[in-house]
Amino acid sequence: MRSIKILTLTAVLAIAALGSTAFINARLLNKVNADKKGFAFIELFTSEGCSSCPPADELVAKIEKESKGKPVYILAYHVDYWNRLGWKDVFSSADFSRRQHDYANYLHLQSVYTPQIVVNGRSEFVGSEEGTLRKAINASLRKASAVQLTLNVSAINNSEANLKYNTEAADKNTVLLIAVLQKNAQTKVERGENGGHTLSHVQIVRKLQRVTLSGNSGEVKVALPNGFDRQNWELIGFLQNTSNGIVTAAAKVDWVD
Repeated sequence: MRSIKILTLTAVLAIAALGSTAFINARLLNKVNADKKGFAFIELFTSEGCSSCPPADELVAKIEKESKGKPVYILAYHVDYWNRLGWKDVFSSADFSRRQHDYANYLHLQSVYTPQIVVNGRSEFVGSEEGTLRKAINASLRKASAVQLTLNVSAINNSEANLKYNTEAADKNTVLLIAVLQKNAQTKVERGENGGHTLSHVQIVRKLQRVTLSGNSGEVKVALPNGFDRQNWELIGFLQNTSNGIVTAAAKVDWVD
């Protein structure tokens, strides 16, 4: 009987040790997963020449205000195909129209439209649909990302920034895109569908630069538009898979004086 008790005690201690190890491993795994948080990357395609767009502009402005300090990134691209209908959007670019067409291909859409929102390169919907946008943001924040991106500025002047990047777990089809954004602006629209209205915009993409990754880290020079300053502009970088359009990581530059 005594030998059986000893064996039983030994077994209990072994099981307890295994349980403790499993608990520690679970905590470590949870910590790793917690470190790799989810993010929401919101791309709005809009135009000052589109009467349906101001509600979408107002919606992303509200989301941007509510999301301070959270991994929610908003980029507003002003497309140029509305310019022929009576009002030229000063923020518009053919490059942004081409980007929207790229998403139409990735997401198997028959055409492009405004206002359109794309979240994390995975889903799209009408840009003024607040409930749909909030659900997409919440779902994206809950989904941990294995791919990571960090950005730091090593030097900056009025026309150029030296940007250092580090990536983790990015695959071979990934490129880095750097968006230079004007945080806000207002325009008095004189003609077209929004003629007579003053429109407010946030997170306006003024330049989008594509960078071919060279290993897990590197440095790139980013040209800055006229009028750039740290208070009213910002830089957001993101990693995108060129085979399917999915955005796998994003980061914002925190200015350090």
